[in-house]
Amino acid sequence: MAILQSVGQKGKNQKIDVKIIQAALNLAQSTHFKLKKRLVVDGENGDKTIAAIENFQKKIVKLQNPDGRVDPGGKTLRNIKKNITKGLNQDSLMAIMAMGSASVVKLYLSLLTTALVKYQVNTPLRVAHFLAQVGHESMSFVYTQELASGAAYEGRKDLGNVNKGDGVRFKGRGLIQLTGRDNYSNYGKYIKLDLLKLGNEQLVATTPKYALDVSLWFWDNRKLNKYADNDELKAITRRVNGGYNGLDDRKQYLTRAKFFLIS
Repeated sequence: MAILQSVGQKGKNQKIDVKIIQAALNLAQSTHFKLKKRLVVDGENGDKTIAAIENFQKKIVKLQNPDGRVDPGGKTLRNIKKNITKGLNQDSLMAIMAMGSASVVKLYLSLLTTALVKYQVNTPLRVAHFLAQVGHESMSFVYTQELASGAAYEGRKDLGNVNKGDGVRFKGRGLIQLTGRDNYSNYGKYIKLDLLKLGNEQLVATTPKYALDVSLWFWDNRKLNKYADNDELKAITRRVNGGYNGLDDRKQYLTRAKFFLIS
């Protein structure tokens, strides 16, 4: 289910669920259903959100006694999904990346528009799977480098960490984390930037363009589009993570992405 618990009047109103409904109602507008003012996708249930739900129930669901609540698997949610305009935009990305701030989501939306095309992540299912992975790995664009120090990678010859301090210096960075001297070197050659120069390794985390691009570079090198085309979440997760850590969370990101991107 796109929402895990009820939203609106007498609902559980978990923040992520509320964001999904707010975004979806903004995108469900038509000649038959209009909002006086677009809802702010902030996850805060209030009078405006409840009124919008009731209005949708009257105009689209045709309920004689609208209750102002959206339940998982309920008739109102099914009608919302059917009526939203599908695609990647500020509203849908705010709901998919529900832990992120509006300003950061807006920034990455502008970058995604061209970057996804560049790497042929160019179908709704491919986009949904990519967003599911980067959403989990970065906690909705919040983190662009791993929280651990990187000391665990010290001396890892398989990563090219042959110099003292390489583990910390070349720790995981990017929305899907680039890790190890060799990988930094290879990506640096690709973007024609010396990431082995002291200090430049930080750019993968501090420059949103690179944080996103390195993740798509990884996606392309691992040929993950073919697994996305077959809707293979576990196969993609194993190739991104090396195992299945956070699989349930990745699945929730994927469910939200499919809700907004796929008819």
